[in-house]
Amino acid sequence: MAEVSSLHKPSVNHAPRLRWDARPWLLCGPGGVFFLVMLGVPLVMTVVLSLYGFSYTEGLIETRTLASYREALVDPYFHEIFLRTYALGVGVTLICVVLGAPEAYVISKLRPPWRTICLLAALGPLLVSVIVRTLGWVLLLGNHGLVTEALRFVGLTDRSLMYTHTGMVIALVHVFVPFMVISVWAALKKVDPATEQAALSLGASKFTMLRRVVLPQVLPGILSGSLIVFALTASAFATPAIIGERRLKVAATAIYDEYLSTSNWPLGAALAMILLVLNALVIFAYNRLVERRYRKTLGEA
Repeated sequence: MAEVSSLHKPSVNHAPRLRWDARPWLLCGPGGVFFLVMLGVPLVMTVVLSLYGFSYTEGLIETRTLASYREALVDPYFHEIFLRTYALGVGVTLICVVLGAPEAYVISKLRPPWRTICLLAALGPLLVSVIVRTLGWVLLLGNHGLVTEALRFVGLTDRSLMYTHTGMVIALVHVFVPFMVISVWAALKKVDPATEQAALSLGASKFTMLRRVVLPQVLPGILSGSLIVFALTASAFATPAIIGERRLKVAATAIYDEYLSTSNWPLGAALAMILLVLNALVIFAYNRLVERRYRKTLGEA
């Protein structure tokens, strides 16, 4: 009887207990510590420095104040600098998209060895220092440079493009367009050529095929490339400093001048933190917009 009753007892499943695995944390630990030391500590020190007071007669003052942030946010001079910085970032990003995305698509359709040769030519600027590339543009955009003389010959301008917004855009596009090519190229590697052939076989024109089939598949590469280009342009220093000099200041050159020219370190630190926060807000808003667009496309929102 006991044996029969024991057969009708519900069996109890003893689920295995989940044990905490420390291996991922141990593997990520060295990289996390390195990140905190090399990036977190300087950021904290910059925030602390921005809260110091400053006097042109006494230098740093051991007080905690928001005077530097107030000056950076209220002064129209810095408003103009930040507007120029982000206008430059948007312009360079749009031009890099227009040039880099088609360039990557054309290169992806070439056959070896031309594909490799053209890809190396497109990414070649990354093999040269940004200072060297910018100095090359100084020679081209200078008073008697090749670009200036060509523009004079066709009657488009009679002055040099040095120390102009256009000159900075041209030089920055040359510096950052390879990043757009890399991002779009990586997205194109995932595109199935059969989808293009299927669209053409169903009667779609080449333009319709590019717009309805290829573009949606490479859009993540374009978006990630535009984020990279915008962030690098908004924080660029060497190219604006050489092409624009002190006549067309951007945020990075303004920070440099506050640190080394006027020795107003708290104001320079405050400008650096404002630039960091604004860049983070723009990137975050851009990501949210892209995610919302994808959800609408997939019918999830």
